[in-house]
Amino acid sequence: MAVMDAVAKLRRTAGGRMTDRVHEILSGYESDNPGTKTNIARLLNHGRLAGTGKLVILPVDQGFEHGPARSFAINPAGYDPNYHFEMAIEAGCNAYAAPLGFLEAAAARHAGEVPLILKLNNHDVLHDEKDPISAVTGSVQDALRLGCSAIGFTIYPGSARAQEMYSQLRALAEEAKRNGLAVVVWSYPRGSSLSKEGETGIDVVAYAAHIAAELGAHIIKVKLPTAHIEQPEAQKAYTKAQVPVGTLAERVRHVVQSTFDGNRIVIFSGGAMKSNDEDVFDEARAIRDGGGFGSIIGRNSFQRPREHALRFLETIMEIYAGELK
Repeated sequence: MAVMDAVAKLRRTAGGRMTDRVHEILSGYESDNPGTKTNIARLLNHGRLAGTGKLVILPVDQGFEHGPARSFAINPAGYDPNYHFEMAIEAGCNAYAAPLGFLEAAAARHAGEVPLILKLNNHDVLHDEKDPISAVTGSVQDALRLGCSAIGFTIYPGSARAQEMYSQLRALAEEAKRNGLAVVVWSYPRGSSLSKEGETGIDVVAYAAHIAAELGAHIIKVKLPTAHIEQPEAQKAYTKAQVPVGTLAERVRHVVQSTFDGNRIVIFSGGAMKSNDEDVFDEARAIRDGGGFGSIIGRNSFQRPREHALRFLETIMEIYAGELK
């Protein structure tokens, strides 16, 4: 029996076959077809962290979301979509995510070099309403044409228009899954009913992650939560159950728990550019120690000079791989 177990393990790890950890993660997606599971596995098995069950994804939707100067003027090379493809490839990221135009600009020359995620909706800040909704700016057919492994979609739980976004996501997720693609959901609480502090409060972030899981997301992206609790009724529940949320690692663990007891992949946003690398590294340690699946890091990558960014991403990957404490 021991020999048979050893052979089975070898088959799972040799020749690019999946590790036990990747098999374990995929087992949580029981209803998905082989095509979708293959694309989830493609994300988990690519790059520096292949097979570990951890992910570092480079997202570059900020030009649309925040404006080109705010996003790229600090490092002008970033105006070129090809720059980001090359960074994701050289750094060994699990995937590269961007809106339609950025992917179309350089997908052909980098076909097959890095898994792609097409962001299907986007929001600009020229009219930054209190209850936002993103416009649908791409299609599942675009994702298939460009060779993507997944679609991405943003929802704003807390917005007065959240129900409309949920309906849009349901339809697009159904089509994506029917075509064998994975679904990545950016779940960012925002709206007139939430305070600014509440957008990252632990109860709200955990709720947002759970909503994304209920809407069929395979991979869920949320912001790192603070210890703030926004909802009075939630405060009662947290107090009664004595849910530990004092440290960032504890809060990460609670958010992951909120996605079907950790049976969905949850990754955390890198947020705005931080001048101190160690601040981001400490966040990565907390994500790792709290059972998070990794990071999706945009501005903290491409707003640094290229060589600095590559060293920066390598360190984060070493943290997730358990090579750095």
